[in-house]
Formats: sequence, structure tokens, C-alpha cells
Amino acid sequence: MNQKLEQLIAQSRRIVFFGGAGVSTESGIPDFRSVDGLYHQQYAYPPETILSHSFFVRKPEEFYRFYREKLLVEGAQPNPAHRRLARLEAEGKLTAVITQNIDGLHQAAGSKKVLELHGSTLRNYCTACGKFYPAGAIAGSKGVPRCSCGGVIKPDVVLYEEGLDSDTLDAAVKALGAADLLIVGGTSLAVYPAAGLLQYYGGRELVVINKTATPADSRATLVIHAPIGETLDDGQG
Repeated sequence: MNQKLEQLIAQSRRIVFFGGAGVSTESGIPDFRSVDGLYHQQYAYPPETILSHSFFVRKPEEFYRFYREKLLVEGAQPNPAHRRLARLEAEGKLTAVITQNIDGLHQAAGSKKVLELHGSTLRNYCTACGKFYPAGAIAGSKGVPRCSCGGVIKPDVVLYEEGLDSDTLDAAVKALGAADLLIVGGTSLAVYPAAGLLQYYGGRELVVINKTATPADSRATLVIHAPIGETLDDGQG
């Protein structure tokens, strides 16, 4: 446990957490850009191509083969980072989790105010009639999943070439503007427009927890190059 980090948390009242794939790797969910992440594995198409809107429209069978194999991770459970953030919210210290992840693990850990910039694999909708389908409807299907109306079911995730939800962005900007401590964790800050949200942070203290260097390190109060679950673990589970 990092004493400087715990001191900053103790003296703060409006903490916002901004996280990425590294938050969930300790739960067994692969990230995209680490040495062992999806970008370093071999497929017929690069992951960023498969996870694009145009590819989803052109080759939905290949999209869903990749999606089921790599993005639907069965049995993943929240790790100490997710659980610590949920406790900080319950204590009234953390006002929002802004996440680039699509796995729903923050909510599974008990967090209530979670702003999902890139959507969630737990929600799926028919592209024709809008009917809702849970994650199990995708995992248990074969080929291209279809609605009872015949329309193609699409995960409620933001694919490449698609814009972020404006309400989610507005809520994130508002939370960042009111925060007195921003903790950035498990993200390389390489994905825009999500990473650009940091410019709206109005507080003084910035903590960056990531295994590798990020563009925000130079202006951070505290930089910790270590796994985030290990760093945030306060021994309470």
C-alpha cells in the first residue's frame, strides 16, 4: 500500500477515477496494447479493424467470432481495484468512475456511478427494432445473433468509427470539473477522444497508476508504475 496515495485519498472528498483495460487484466480480461494483449495476437484482420462499425456491417460473422472468443470473458470477477473503488464511493469520497472498459466489473463490485465511455458487453440491442438482449443472448448464439423480428443484434459497445455517447461525455466532464483528486489507472491514455477528457479536470492532485509511462506522468502529483489492483488493495478484500 502506497502511503502517499493513501494520504491523498484521505484528504480528498470528491475523487474521480479514470480507468482503462489495465484495471481488468488482474481479473483475467486481456487488454489491447500490452505485450500479451489482443493487438499482439494473430488474426486474419487486426483487432481494430474487426472492432469497427464498417467491419461489423460488412462481415458480421467474423466480427462475432472474434467478439465471442475475445471480448466475452466468462467467470471474470472484480479484483481489489474494483472493490476498493466501490468502497470509496460507499464512504462518500468517490463521486464517479469513468471507465473505458466494457466488462461491467465496476458495477459487479458495487459501484453505482459508473460512466462507461465505450459501452458494455452486458447490453445488446436489435439494430432493427431496438429490443434489449442480455449478454447471454450473444454468448449462447451461433453465427450472427438475430432478434425475434429478424434484425441483427448489436452489442452496446462503441466500435471504431462510432461516436461516444454525448450524455456520458457530459457527465464525465461535470464530474472531472468538480473533483479534488483524479486517479488515472490502468490506461496508456492513447485512445481518443476518451483520453482527452483529462483536460477537464479542475483539481490540483493527480495520481497516475499504470505499469508503463503515460502522457500524464509529467504533470502528476504521484506516479506509480505497478499493477493497479495491488496498488489500491487496502487489505479489506
